[in-house]
Amino acid sequence: MLSGELAQVDLNALQALVMVHDCQSFSEASERLGVNQSTISYSIKRLRKAFNDPIFVRQGNSILSTDKCHQLAQEARDVLERMQALSSLQGFDPRTSTGSVTISCNHHERMFLMPAFVRQVQQQAPQITVNIFESAVHGKQQLKENICDIVLGPVAIFGDIYYRRKLFTDHSACIMDSSHPLAAGELTMDRYRKTRHIAVTHNGQWEALYFAALRAADIRITPSVIVPSHDNLEALIRGTELVATIPHRLARRLSDRLTLKPFPLEVLIQIDMYWTERSHYSGLHAWTRQILADVAATI
Repeated sequence: MLSGELAQVDLNALQALVMVHDCQSFSEASERLGVNQSTISYSIKRLRKAFNDPIFVRQGNSILSTDKCHQLAQEARDVLERMQALSSLQGFDPRTSTGSVTISCNHHERMFLMPAFVRQVQQQAPQITVNIFESAVHGKQQLKENICDIVLGPVAIFGDIYYRRKLFTDHSACIMDSSHPLAAGELTMDRYRKTRHIAVTHNGQWEALYFAALRAADIRITPSVIVPSHDNLEALIRGTELVATIPHRLARRLSDRLTLKPFPLEVLIQIDMYWTERSHYSGLHAWTRQILADVAATI
């Protein structure tokens, strides 16, 4: 049997624990959960008694999680996700159902998956709301903190709580201005290495897969220009000697205005779909994942 204090720990207290742990702030946690800060404080107080641990300690103007808190937060997250999965309706009628789904992805996936996906949702499930977030390099954290339901991208998310489904593959290609010296003739590795490069790094937090392939071939390049996303590459490249190495499908979209050349190395880009147990059994989310997979099969 559970002790008196432990028996009084409910799902609301576990939810408060996870949110404060993730936000490292009582006030932000209360705002996200839509409850008073005093409610959060009361829940944490009960947890402190139940587990005989301070859970959170103050350091200046910040709070720090104890080692026991880190353990409890992970266990609590698992419990909450399982409860959510058990409460989800197995049946789903897209014509009449309401709700929302949040998908986190970047420019590549937004360009090739989202237009057809949104059209199908609008046609088949007109009362469903679709939220599309920028993933950058934070997809795993967004899933872990329940900020999104699905992450799409060329990422590797490991862990027992994550599910994965392959959507499609792409490969690296190069684009440049039509007046660029490399626009004529074969793009050899030697010519590629000596040119000026523009690279996408998501504010310096991400490295495209082709950099690892170059290093494996003992080739180092230093980009002349670094940008946060693929959004305005065309405008930045036009009239310059910059070469961008990007997914072939993106490069092909620009090939009527810029010159497209094969990247000198074969670099596979695999786009996967990730989700957690929280939404695994949900009818809405299972339907959403299938629509995404169906769209991916057509590109």
